[in-house]
Amino acid sequence: MTLKRVLPFAKDLLKEVVQEGDTAIDATAGNGHDTFFLVQLVGETGHVFAFDVQEDALTKTAERLGNNRDRATLIHDGHEHVLKYVSREISAAIFNLGYLPGSDHSVVTKGETTITAIQGILDRLKIGGLIVLVVYHGHEGGKEERDDIMDYVSTLPQSQVDVMKYEFLNQKNSPPFIIAIEKKKEM
Repeated sequence: MTLKRVLPFAKDLLKEVVQEGDTAIDATAGNGHDTFFLVQLVGETGHVFAFDVQEDALTKTAERLGNNRDRATLIHDGHEHVLKYVSREISAAIFNLGYLPGSDHSVVTKGETTITAIQGILDRLKIGGLIVLVVYHGHEGGKEERDDIMDYVSTLPQSQVDVMKYEFLNQKNSPPFIIAIEKKKEM
């Protein structure tokens, strides 16, 4: 067995729950890698909603999608407003927290808005659905967001969701880790 790095492991988790025809969320579109991946999973009959506060990120995402652009809705807004845009059942969502690589590092995700987004997605998440958070916390404000999110997910009721943390412990310089939230029953 070989231990998977954080991003391949996140994709493996999503592959387990997202099927043709599903609706999925990329809560932090960034450069479009996860949006493109989710579009492939939901297939021709599914749909992906991708959020980002930076117009440049949505432009890059649209370019990456190419001919698959019609299978995604790109939303220039914060992920905390997910319920404003998504009314259907969601099978999975992914977050890459922190900042957009190659852009302004002062534009970062925040614990408060991320928690609001998680709450909204949990409301729409199907039973057996999954939220995957890739937590990058080595930047200014990252530790506060990490701690806020860890405090929040630690209080989620075990009877309704399972929460897992996947992390390499012997890496230096604040390596990213995964929090996965699986919905077991309505909240």
